[in-house]
Amino acid sequence: MTVEKITDEATPITAGQADYLISLAARAPSVHNTQPWRFTVSTDAIELHADLRRRLGVDLAGREMLISCGAALFGLRLAVRSLGYQPVVELLPEPGRLRLLARVRLGAAAPVTALERKMLEAVPHRHTHRGPFQPGPLPAGLLAGLQHDAVAEGAVLAVVETERADGKLADILAGASRRQDADPVARADVRRWSRDAGDRARDGVPAQAFPAVPGREAGRLPQRDFDLGRGFGLLTGDGSPAEVTAVLLTGGDGRADWLNAGQALQRILLHAASKWVFASLHTQPLEAATIRSLIKTRLALPGSPQMLLQLGVARTTQATARRPARELIDP
Repeated sequence: MTVEKITDEATPITAGQADYLISLAARAPSVHNTQPWRFTVSTDAIELHADLRRRLGVDLAGREMLISCGAALFGLRLAVRSLGYQPVVELLPEPGRLRLLARVRLGAAAPVTALERKMLEAVPHRHTHRGPFQPGPLPAGLLAGLQHDAVAEGAVLAVVETERADGKLADILAGASRRQDADPVARADVRRWSRDAGDRARDGVPAQAFPAVPGREAGRLPQRDFDLGRGFGLLTGDGSPAEVTAVLLTGGDGRADWLNAGQALQRILLHAASKWVFASLHTQPLEAATIRSLIKTRLALPGSPQMLLQLGVARTTQATARRPARELIDP
């Protein structure tokens, strides 16, 4: 998917198109399913804004919030493609307005590609996978395609290929996760954004998406404890370990890098979901800059770690709820 340069001509955006574009963008993954985005709509542009009220307490720099918003930005771009236009994107268009993250217009007409069509079809069932995977390898050629997706969005998807490297990563994450599980601010974030079975909220992590006791299965990175001993979690089942562990990297570690990481993440996840491959996402250990630096150094990675992914095959469609477009648009 290409992004056009800005021109003087702009294609008008109708109200119906705006609702559709924002609804599809809002299917993006976000930390704790906080959905930390707002949109404004003009006659020829949609602006993406960060919603600071939905930022996690542990996310003081807004890194996870911007990765989440970057994922929504890719969804918005893909939605524009589905209308038969190239997206025209201004990233961080006004440095003095920190909440304004991107401005998107409809560019030149261009037919949707076969891969874009498959990604669009995957949007409804794409979800963060915390349950068991099915046995078996990823589809042939998929991993290389996902790595190409990352590069296309200004990122790198580095596979943790050796047992030694995997052991180093597991050791770092185990200690970091224990400390962060005990952090009162992190625990408050989890309590705010996790839901019991009777909760009808259209945000947060629902009970069916996490277990009552975090899993420690062989081959799986530590899962965040969303239950906190409350008995909310309904996710059960044993399965195969993930087929691939990977780290999503960016060249730098600033606001534009975080947005690019989010765009790469959603592109990777939708491409994978089009083949019924899903990812468990691990953000908790990377909340600390010191841990990100340690992982980069110990694994000799060519960039700043922004997301840890474990990929495997699954046949499930339990996507989490999203707020409707009308709740996301500022007047």
